[in-house]
Amino acid sequence: MPVPVVVIVGRPNVGKSALFNRLVGRRAAIVEDIPGITRDRLYGRVVWRGREFEVVDTGGLISHPTEPLQVQVQRQVARALEEADLVLFVVDVRSGVLPEDREIAQRLRESRRPVLLVANKADRPGHPGIYEMYGLGVGDPVPVSALHGLGISDLLDRVAEMLPAGEPEEAGPAIPVAVVGRPNVGKSSLVNAILGEDRVIVDAAPGTTRDAVDTVFRWGDRRVVLIDTAGLRRRARVSDVVERYSVTRTLAAVDRAHVVVLVLDATQPPADQDQEIARLTVERGRALVLAVTKWDLVSPSPEPREAILAPVRAAMRFVSYAPVVVTSAVRRWGIAALVERVGEAADAHARRVPTGPLNRVLMEAEEAHPPPADGAGRQLKIYYATQPAVRPPTIVLFVNDPDLVTEDYRRYLDARLRAAFDFRGTPLRLVFRARERAAARR
Repeated sequence: MPVPVVVIVGRPNVGKSALFNRLVGRRAAIVEDIPGITRDRLYGRVVWRGREFEVVDTGGLISHPTEPLQVQVQRQVARALEEADLVLFVVDVRSGVLPEDREIAQRLRESRRPVLLVANKADRPGHPGIYEMYGLGVGDPVPVSALHGLGISDLLDRVAEMLPAGEPEEAGPAIPVAVVGRPNVGKSSLVNAILGEDRVIVDAAPGTTRDAVDTVFRWGDRRVVLIDTAGLRRRARVSDVVERYSVTRTLAAVDRAHVVVLVLDATQPPADQDQEIARLTVERGRALVLAVTKWDLVSPSPEPREAILAPVRAAMRFVSYAPVVVTSAVRRWGIAALVERVGEAADAHARRVPTGPLNRVLMEAEEAHPPPADGAGRQLKIYYATQPAVRPPTIVLFVNDPDLVTEDYRRYLDARLRAAFDFRGTPLRLVFRARERAAARR
């Protein structure tokens, strides 16, 4: 049985995201004194006094949205309310009850969902603004200060009391997958196509996605945490405070992920920033899948065309292990193939090779192509190897002198290991260590 869902709602700038961060115990949402920061639904898990539940942060509710982006935000809030087992209605004790608060209260009464009124920004006991909140007609307010962490335990106690009986979801690790790329390449459209719903807001304006948005879904027998992220720009172009937060969130999403899906625009050649993002995944040891989206704009069929993909492969040759999948969110081309490649990359990222087979492959590689020698005639000798770590797979090779390892021979061993043990999609770290007075393997 799914865990209960607690949805946070309120008008803009009442502190919903700060409350969300307090409840989930991490800075998952951007908090800034600017209305309208939160646009998508943000999800987080909470366990309190033996009860597990999911908390959902939403964008600010407004009465008469006029802009297309505002309409999408309101649609996201409406969908969150549809799945809510309990609604946390956040009001601001400093500003008092505004007409928008009364409209939201009426909407929540009509929804017939259980509501818990949260009087936020109550930084001192007995704040006079709390008493006005009783007039909203949605129950007694719980005073909190999300900014200072006051009253959060009492609020969680009330939440636990009001939640319906539930059981944790079926156990099993989920694969965290971060969807990254430059602004406006179609990341959110691709996420929505994978999920089969308008899970994240899509807009033609670059930078629509600001937070890293997590969604858990199932694909066959796999559980996947899909993380949509803000577009990554070059640091020199990151200026305003919200965008700096977004970049920080995106980098944190990459650090959380096991697999990164780098979205590339089929209508444009790969840019320097695409290569920088790919290098970032190598540095952080994350598996990588390249999703070439908007394929319907360059080809009448979903089949890959090497003439179009050649610039992509050339620009990304330093991550040649990453599979390339052509996709179209509009026509749903390549969606199943993309998720399959993600699953395979996740498997390769976590693959551990037993010592025996590992050393046999290295022995065969050494016999097929003997190691190089330096100018003094000293030849590299590989004594044995072992794999101490995964994510990414890390193989330590004990040799007579690590300085004798050339870059060409390193690449050769990398290719032999990949072919033997199917490390497609993941970086492979080869570490060469000296072993003094070691006996040869054979």
